[in-house]
Amino acid sequence: MNNIIKTIGLTHFHSKKSKTLSDINLKIDKGQIYGFLGPNGAGKTTTLRLILGLLKTQQGKIEIFGQDFQSNRIDILKKVGSLIENPSLYGHLRADENLEVYRKLYGASKARLTEVLKIVGLDNTAKKKVKQFSLGMKQRLSVALALLPNPELLILDEPANGLDPTGIIELRELVKKLNKEHGMTILMSSHQLTEIEKMVSHVGIIAKGEMIFQGSLEELHLLQKKQAKLLIRTSDNVGAISVLKAYEPEQLDDAISVAYQNEQDIADIGRKLYEKQLDIYLLQPVQNNLEQLFMDLTTQHA
Repeated sequence: MNNIIKTIGLTHFHSKKSKTLSDINLKIDKGQIYGFLGPNGAGKTTTLRLILGLLKTQQGKIEIFGQDFQSNRIDILKKVGSLIENPSLYGHLRADENLEVYRKLYGASKARLTEVLKIVGLDNTAKKKVKQFSLGMKQRLSVALALLPNPELLILDEPANGLDPTGIIELRELVKKLNKEHGMTILMSSHQLTEIEKMVSHVGIIAKGEMIFQGSLEELHLLQKKQAKLLIRTSDNVGAISVLKAYEPEQLDDAISVAYQNEQDIADIGRKLYEKQLDIYLLQPVQNNLEQLFMDLTTQHA
């Protein structure tokens, strides 16, 4: 069994006239760190709530650990840890005392309590009260709560939300550690690609309740390269468009834009223009970073 999460045609309505999700087909394999990305209101949290059974499935099917979720909900959830909304942390208690509140509920041992504190780097907070914790420390304590049952699958909804750069780095290292050293498959949502780009192995992008990309981070990088453009301005832009038809030229205000794949393409384009005796005033590569690609994909879909 390689699929940890698989959704088939997952569709959800908030009301008869308001469709929140449309035909969501997630596929998350064992050992992946999967970044579920999309703008605020795109349907990320709704999807995660459906996967965890916090919302009733209306249309479609959910399989977790290769089992139908509806038929095996209790057994499945025993192997899942989640952080959907910030849990209630008691500011007047220490980190270990907060975990003790939930420990019996999860059926975890006291040894596991000590272990998860060490995993998230809060084992030496001594007598420090949670109200004295930084936001990043509170978030790591929240993750510790989700780790109490020693889950095979960890689901985190916007875990980097509100964290400063230090907190994001700490979260990044924790996620990688859980995946590499503890063998957890991790599904985490975010509305900012730059926050989790350095954590994930695979990406799903959702906009307006529809999946617009799903694949490995490497595949997203390839898409980024395919979106690369070359800005060109010559003594005759209309003539240049005719010369460069194979490169899908696009007319701009005082220049043209063509798609290119590599440096050899740039050389070939320059040569073709030179052979037609066109003066070249501008030949400027413009390659989107991943964040810009994410913005372009979600904006185009809107």
